[in-house]
Amino acid sequence: MTSELKSIGFTVTKALHLTRDKMDSVLEEFKKSIQQSDMVLFYFAGHGVQWKDQNYLLATDVPNVSGIDLNEKAINAQRFLNDLCDQKPFVTIFLLDCCRTSYHTTFQIDVQNAKTVESKLADFKEMHGAGALIAFVCAPGIPAIDIPAGQVPRNGLFTKYLLRHIKTPNEDIRMILSVVRKEVKQDSKSRQIPFVSDGLLEKNISLCDQPR
Repeated sequence: MTSELKSIGFTVTKALHLTRDKMDSVLEEFKKSIQQSDMVLFYFAGHGVQWKDQNYLLATDVPNVSGIDLNEKAINAQRFLNDLCDQKPFVTIFLLDCCRTSYHTTFQIDVQNAKTVESKLADFKEMHGAGALIAFVCAPGIPAIDIPAGQVPRNGLFTKYLLRHIKTPNEDIRMILSVVRKEVKQDSKSRQIPFVSDGLLEKNISLCDQPR
């Protein structure tokens, strides 16, 4: 992803395998770097959960979410999106390649010896942000599907197809994500369907502008 974004003109802050404290530091520096004319793209690939209608991103030093305080140990995705939007960039694109399983479901499965517990989809709330587009790899309560080990590339299905189309010249990001959604749905046999929340205020938001 880093090389693809650099090739179409993005200035990239790359950070891998971060602890919770390091995530805080990197995200704060990223937020401070934003200017009002910027097109901001935040891409996260890792582990995530949902709890009390909020989405949380997990650091590498939080391998097991059972019984932890997510507000203390994880990154609240909506809160971070709000922080980015508060910088008043031209547009914010928020791409989350992580699961959206329920924290309650995860916790109950752990303590009840893996008994089946239904996700309470009524608890899930759509992320939003004025001037922002948010894309999840899957619908609420659904785990993301990874490409099996040994296959290339070693990305999830969403990132696999996003990389295939992200450099399409002069194509609106909404159209790119529509194509990605269709291909992920087909590849996963409808087990995974990317979920997009569109709060963009501008038309024709292209990541790869080229002279026509």
